[in-house]
Amino acid sequence: MTVEKVDTLVVGAGQAGVALSEHLSKSGVPHLVVERHRIAERWRSERWDSLVANGPAWHDRFPGMEFSDADPDAFVPKEKVADYFVAYAEKFAAPIRCGVEVKEVRKIPGRPGFRVETSDGVIEANNVVAATGPFQRPIIPRVVPDDAEVLQIHSNTYRNSDQLPDGAVLVVGAGSSGVQIADELLRSGKRVYLSVGPHDRPPRAYRGRDFCWWLGVLGKWDAETPGPGTEHVTIAVSGARGGETVDFRRLAAQGMTLVGLTQAYENGTITFAQDLADNIARGDANYLSLLDEADAYVARNGLDLPEENAAREIGPDPECVSNPTLKLNLAEAGITSIIWATGYAVDYSWLKVDAFDEKGRPKHQRGVSVEPGIYFLGLPWQSRRGSSFIWGVWHDAKHLADRISTQRKYLAYHASAKREPATA
Repeated sequence: MTVEKVDTLVVGAGQAGVALSEHLSKSGVPHLVVERHRIAERWRSERWDSLVANGPAWHDRFPGMEFSDADPDAFVPKEKVADYFVAYAEKFAAPIRCGVEVKEVRKIPGRPGFRVETSDGVIEANNVVAATGPFQRPIIPRVVPDDAEVLQIHSNTYRNSDQLPDGAVLVVGAGSSGVQIADELLRSGKRVYLSVGPHDRPPRAYRGRDFCWWLGVLGKWDAETPGPGTEHVTIAVSGARGGETVDFRRLAAQGMTLVGLTQAYENGTITFAQDLADNIARGDANYLSLLDEADAYVARNGLDLPEENAAREIGPDPECVSNPTLKLNLAEAGITSIIWATGYAVDYSWLKVDAFDEKGRPKHQRGVSVEPGIYFLGLPWQSRRGSSFIWGVWHDAKHLADRISTQRKYLAYHASAKREPATA
């Protein structure tokens, strides 16, 4: 059996794999990127039809290429984002092989390198980079049993309102995905219930600048660790319809029913936590704190940016917040479908190496694994807050490429050095 040999094998050709390939190419590191589907496939087939990027085109891109035919302040549709990565890979002739699934990676005993079993044969690589990103295995909490008389899907399989049966919808999760899907369903004429947990709620824009700009100048994208208790707090932000601040009070005024965190299910009835008002208040506090920091930055630097006093106007709590629903019988409410916008878990079951903790999380420092020769890319907070975003993963990829290149130089010296044994 023929065994293909390569210095560095990159698993995954999404934004992380394409970024790393560029930096490895610039460093002269021979490598191969394998992708089980197409380049940036998740943007195409695991997101809803109307999805656009949550950041403007000037921000959510790699430094080396702008989006073609897109206003810098526009929010690019998902297909165009995927096309961008394809074009970027073509720009430097990235060695990407699509349609190849990695089944297993194991350390080769007694010598450097790893044996990689793929759907296209065996590859031996000195280095393996898991560039599969954070969105690998959809999480549906075990709350409502599978045999309940209601359709249950994860947000990654939602495409549009037409795929849902007639009736009301419960959307669980009020991060960017959940709130955008709930809003779309409400606009389609659906009766919508939205389960709102703890969240951050930044302004889409303030004083003429997008929140991505504010997080940049305030140094928040470069924060190296999340604040206490914020590791898993979701962010409610949207680029839909040209971008707008997520406002749960507005959604309630338009007919959406907000409920608290989804807790339990019994005999056709879902129970919600008594935390809705607190979650809304926490989101408001996050929103206002960013406005405070932005105003202070403007004053400190003497910037000529227009004041926006109306942005601080927060209306009274709607009835569904001040008098929240704590129990909801699905049949009585006419709910025929539940969309779980509850995030993802990583899945490294194919990576049979000693690089994980007892919970299956990668043990690494800025993507450099404790297992020599194994690397990770695209993880949330890999080196900073912006690591899992398009521009952030590009900078993390440069760091990994530098590390891989440096290790190759040490090994090259070892292979070429010929020394005589020391004599007395």
